[in-house]
Amino acid sequence: MKRYDRLIFVSSSDTSVGPLAEAILQSKYLLEELEITSKGVVVLFPEPANPKAEAVMEMHEQSLKDHAAEALQESDFDERTLILAVNEESQRKIFENYENAQNVFLLSNYVSSTEEIKDPYGGSLEDYGACYDVLESLISKLVVLLNE
Repeated sequence: MKRYDRLIFVSSSDTSVGPLAEAILQSKYLLEELEITSKGVVVLFPEPANPKAEAVMEMHEQSLKDHAAEALQESDFDERTLILAVNEESQRKIFENYENAQNVFLLSNYVSSTEEIKDPYGGSLEDYGACYDVLESLISKLVVLLNE
């Protein structure tokens, strides 16, 4: 039986790490259909993806050009939705700000990894590339779990 129908990657602003994770997972083969998206815990308006995140995705022949930041809502939490926070700060904000929070995990913990996702905000293109590489590794492990 399918455990989840939807997976949401949650980051701070939903302009770089979350959208990167979403796009990477969408490019993978999953045995069952899964709605994949990203949202942020601090989103005031629907801004586009960070240009450096978009540049990294283009290097991997993918795109974030249609992405617009979206805020996490109370209605996003239910028993059929898996919420994966990309870092401890985002996970903490979820538990502080959403009383219905359920099925919330730190991505690295969920896949039993010690790899840490460093938010590249304000960093160089190389920092965004390094973030992509860590996300690619973690999401490859996630795909194995989701396909079990």
